[in-house]
Amino acid sequence: MSTALPEHEYNTRLETVRNRLAEHDSDADAAVWFGATSIEYLTGFDHIQTERPVALAVTDKRTELTVPRLEVERVEDNPKIDAVHHYFDYPGGEPIETVAEMLSELGVESVLADADGAPGVMGYQGPALSAFVEVDTQLWVERMRWAKTDAELDLIRESARWANLGHRYLADYTEVGEHPATVSQRASLEASRVMLDTLGDRYIARTRGDGPVHAGYISGPQTALPHGHTANRRLESGDVLITGATANVDGYYSELERTMFVGEPTDEQIHYFELMLEAQTIAIEALGPGVELSDVDDAVWSYFEEQGVTELAQHHVGHNIGMGGHEPPYIDRGWGEHVASEHTDYGDGDAVMEPGHVYTIEPGIYTDNAGYRHSDTIAITDDGIEWLTYFPRDLESNVIRID
Repeated sequence: MSTALPEHEYNTRLETVRNRLAEHDSDADAAVWFGATSIEYLTGFDHIQTERPVALAVTDKRTELTVPRLEVERVEDNPKIDAVHHYFDYPGGEPIETVAEMLSELGVESVLADADGAPGVMGYQGPALSAFVEVDTQLWVERMRWAKTDAELDLIRESARWANLGHRYLADYTEVGEHPATVSQRASLEASRVMLDTLGDRYIARTRGDGPVHAGYISGPQTALPHGHTANRRLESGDVLITGATANVDGYYSELERTMFVGEPTDEQIHYFELMLEAQTIAIEALGPGVELSDVDDAVWSYFEEQGVTELAQHHVGHNIGMGGHEPPYIDRGWGEHVASEHTDYGDGDAVMEPGHVYTIEPGIYTDNAGYRHSDTIAITDDGIEWLTYFPRDLESNVIRID
């Protein structure tokens, strides 16, 4: 299975944005991106977004990039970039002024950009790009990322493969008295070691990555919070765990989560586990091409209403996934209204699932004492769905036995 995105994918993406630029009803001479993920999506250049802005400009014939001096060597050999411009650092290097100079050299007076200047992260405060050229907005790359190509799906499948291994190690190393942080580190390390040994030079290194595979969990009372933290407490018999595992394969991710129990679960825990599992099953069975995204969330909400547990639900059913952990579109009861809103650039067809969409399916319920949530990564196909994650979902497989 492929572990790297083929070069022709980037050529196709750049051709797509050039076509959109040519077809747009404005007089824009170039399209510009400041977002790190969008720049990577179009060129393969990955970087960490800091106070040092990076800007990509695409015209009908040229693809040029402005970077801080410390990134020059990392990008100058990229065959998709025709020219690299740089400033020394922020604030002394005047990054937006350098971007403006790049655009001037390209003969650009008007642009369609993902933002009117660089995002304000890590203390960055700079001038708007519109202080130098005429700027209108576009969200082309964000929308292009909704449906994955076959090559992208291969990377997410490979991610799911290694996520499953990380999760298996996580389950194997979980014992009463262990600390969640060290179990997570051990499982992530072992799975990463196997992944690196197996893939060898086929593994694509990421910028200052924290390892190819990550597996961990929140435990006990923290599971009652959907975004609980790893508490400084050792595992105890009777604990509920909400796990999570993923792997980075050339910048693409999957998501695997399970509700597990340390020792035999109580009747109450079994009850809520079974409610959660049925809710996830209902959501998965509702998926498919042409299905309204809001309908899937509605189906789960109707089930929660029947069971009298709507007060225990705290979030929607799921979201798209790929280069980002969370990507639109979202499986949310409000998605149809969001698409129809005059404040979005989406059209009528954007309210439904399409082949190539990849979703996490993760309806959860949260009591005062614990949370219950599985998450699986599932692709929409031409005639149905494809499960990408595959760790067992049943109760028996998610009980950590205590000797």
